[in-house]
Amino acid sequence: MDVTPILDSLNDAQRQAVTSPAEPTLVIAGAGSGKTRVLVHRAAWLIDVEGVSPQGLLAVTFTNKAAAEMRHRIEALLNLPVQHLWIGTFHGLAHRMLRRHWREANLPQNFQIIDSDDQIRLIKRLFKNLEVDDSQFAPKEIQWFINAEKDEGRRPQHIDDGGDPNLRQKISLYASYEEVCQRGGLVDFAELLLRAHELLRDNAELLGHYRRRFKHLLVDEFQDTNAIQYAWLRLLAGADGVPFVVGDDDQSIYRWRGARVEHIHQFQRDFPGTRVVKLEQNYRSTATILNAANAVIANNASRLGKNLWTDGAEGEAIRVYSAYNERDESDFVIGRLRDWIDHGNLRADSAILYRSNAQSRVLEEGLINAGIPYRVYGGLRFFERMEIKDALAYLRLIANRDDDSSFERIVNKPTRGIGARTIDMMRSYARANACSLWRAAGAIASDDLNGRAANAVNAFMSLIERMARETDGLELQDKVDHVIHLSGLVDFFKKDKGEKGETRIENLGELVSAAKSFTPDPAEEMSPLDEFLSHAALEAGEGQADAWEDCVQLMTMHSAKGLEFPLVFICGMEDGLFPHQRSIADPNGLEEERRLCYVGITRAKEMLYITHAEQRRLHGMDNFSQPSRFIAEIPVEHIEEVRPRVQVTRPMHTSYSPRRKSAAASPGSEMGVRLGQRVRHKKFGDGVILNCEGQGAHARVEVNFETAGTKWLVLSYANLDLM
Repeated sequence: MDVTPILDSLNDAQRQAVTSPAEPTLVIAGAGSGKTRVLVHRAAWLIDVEGVSPQGLLAVTFTNKAAAEMRHRIEALLNLPVQHLWIGTFHGLAHRMLRRHWREANLPQNFQIIDSDDQIRLIKRLFKNLEVDDSQFAPKEIQWFINAEKDEGRRPQHIDDGGDPNLRQKISLYASYEEVCQRGGLVDFAELLLRAHELLRDNAELLGHYRRRFKHLLVDEFQDTNAIQYAWLRLLAGADGVPFVVGDDDQSIYRWRGARVEHIHQFQRDFPGTRVVKLEQNYRSTATILNAANAVIANNASRLGKNLWTDGAEGEAIRVYSAYNERDESDFVIGRLRDWIDHGNLRADSAILYRSNAQSRVLEEGLINAGIPYRVYGGLRFFERMEIKDALAYLRLIANRDDDSSFERIVNKPTRGIGARTIDMMRSYARANACSLWRAAGAIASDDLNGRAANAVNAFMSLIERMARETDGLELQDKVDHVIHLSGLVDFFKKDKGEKGETRIENLGELVSAAKSFTPDPAEEMSPLDEFLSHAALEAGEGQADAWEDCVQLMTMHSAKGLEFPLVFICGMEDGLFPHQRSIADPNGLEEERRLCYVGITRAKEMLYITHAEQRRLHGMDNFSQPSRFIAEIPVEHIEEVRPRVQVTRPMHTSYSPRRKSAAASPGSEMGVRLGQRVRHKKFGDGVILNCEGQGAHARVEVNFETAGTKWLVLSYANLDLM
């Protein structure tokens, strides 16, 4: 048999993986090492050489796009149709199984799948029917709780409330939600996986059938599996199955979504005698970029270990730029992008990566001003994000009570008991009387509504009037900050657990930063608020390129996984931002942040720029930060400082620069303190000394506190505890 088409294009490690004997196999596939090729050629090898029927293979990927690509490449390699091959996402394969065995799964034949939005609407109806106080629980919070428990394989009866009344009520709501779904034949995404697992677990004959049929299980992105996905795979494999899993523990970056990198380690315990193959040859990046990535990720203790290499070019050094602030950083990035484009390169071959969505605003503004088309990959532009539109709607209603679109957007957000029927009454009154919804609300609240609805409408109108009264005369940024807190939006999004809720709160803070940096035009005859709102509307309405257009790509590092670009900028490499502040004190969290840095570095094929700022206005606060510890983990021989300079405002304890100043020579030593020293204040908490000035009784220090921001304190009165 001629196996040349299957093996000829593979390197030695890839061949070893593809031709593995029929035993459990774990392929550790580094970034850019050809993992998809290995999966495709393994399937072709099993079918064409080992004589496995296409119907006897089950292949799991994490996206429908990846599944379609795998199917197409297998067909092209074998030159025969494999439409019967079970290849798809976990959710897709679970759905297929439930459709075939709906009776055994205790589902109606025509059961309906509900998406995230449908699920939220169902939970809201449940709240209303059960008269749940949504000031205690947000629907999003209950949605997150239900899905998280299902991902762990737990039904309501399996959860111990531990005597916690809040948890007890959540469990009760979960049980009520299940009853509604079962009664209506509704299945959410998390339910697909849990129900498919229970289907096999509770039906021995069915489980035996699928174990005999799917002896060979191929799994992509294994490091991203959650508890229920791995439990389903283990159950299906049994004692005689041959799982062939491909993953990279160094690219596990979705812990907040339930993914467990521990499954890669657990796999070898659950399947004794597992063959381990490492794919370390990289076909994407230069040797310099790979050496930097290897050096960073080597600082993680809990990894299987591998070392990426290439037989390609050494490549250029990684450029590191130390910016004064976020605008200097943006100007630098735009300047380098202009050079790139002027040399005939495609804009689409460049990407700007960042840790937090909120960072995109200043970069977007710079690109718009420079006339460079761009797209925010996998997300919305800053002023188009839901939470920003909500906050702006409050501000617009303060500025103009007759703004109907803003009124409708926020009249019941956060929820305050103003239902669809009440809003319909407002619309009808406004049409009949040719007036705004604001005026209609006042009229029907006094004449047509019952006590509860009238109270809710009056409370909303009083809130807007209070906002207008309390923000009158405030600076623009203080006005914005006051409104986003008084509106309840911050507390509302805090209830949305996980990364999404935190991102929305960060974006609201960045709106305050936008207001603080906004400079009104003296020639405009508008108030600063009106001018800022006009600016936001214009920013939202232009600049984003069409999907097919040659444009710069902006994205978070999470969104960048799986992508590659000749030119990459990683912006905001500062401790507290990247690694994120909430992860620095958590060893597991810090290791995940380092894996995210590894992913970001390995997106670059030819050129990589890393930028950090001494001062950054983010989330409405001015922050003075150290360069990211991850920069210090890159060997100095791979770094070129674009603008090397001496630090005068603060030392760089984790700096990559070999030119460090002695702390003893720094200002403040004669005061008994030194730059960079950690201190504790009774009111403001822990912080770092950034600057010192004056002498004797007039000596002052500038301290960047972790929670209170930057403060100037008179040293003789501050009572600082030195740490």
